[in-house]
Order: sequence, then C-alpha cells, then structure tokens
Amino acid sequence: MGWVWTLGGTCFGYRDGDKLWDHEGHHVGTFQGDEVYGLDGRYLGKIKDNLLAIDQSQKSRWRTVFAPHAKRAGRLRDGDCAV
Repeated sequence: MGWVWTLGGTCFGYRDGDKLWDHEGHHVGTFQGDEVYGLDGRYLGKIKDNLLAIDQSQKSRWRTVFAPHAKRAGRLRDGDCAV
C-alpha cells in the first residue's frame, strides 16, 4: 500500500495493488501501469513519486468501465497519511 498526494501537497488517498482509494475509503480508480482511470473509464491522472498529476494531453484517454469495490470501513484520520 502506498499513499498518494496531490501536487498541492494534500493526501488524496492510497494505492492498494491496482486500486486507488480516496482518504474516505471509496474505490475511485484502477491502475494500468502508473496511469489511473476512474469508474467510468476516464483518465484521471498519472502517479509519479507518489504524486497524482494530470497530463492534459492524456485527458481524452479511456479504459474499460468497472464497478467499484465496496467502501472500506472507517475514514482516515488526519495523521494517517504518512510518507
């Protein structure tokens, strides 16, 4: 499991295998390599050095739509996002 941050320094959530979870425990994306795609198959961004960045030239990319996994119990507390 690895924490994922926005370019602005906010903890977005975490990567667990090929799944991206937000900080509230919602399954929000799936990875294909270092790129992440949303539930609707839309390109969400790319992970580099644990940062989620959007490559504007890739925004038109799509992958297969998928059903999210059930929400994980509990919400992360402020101190849970650790480097």
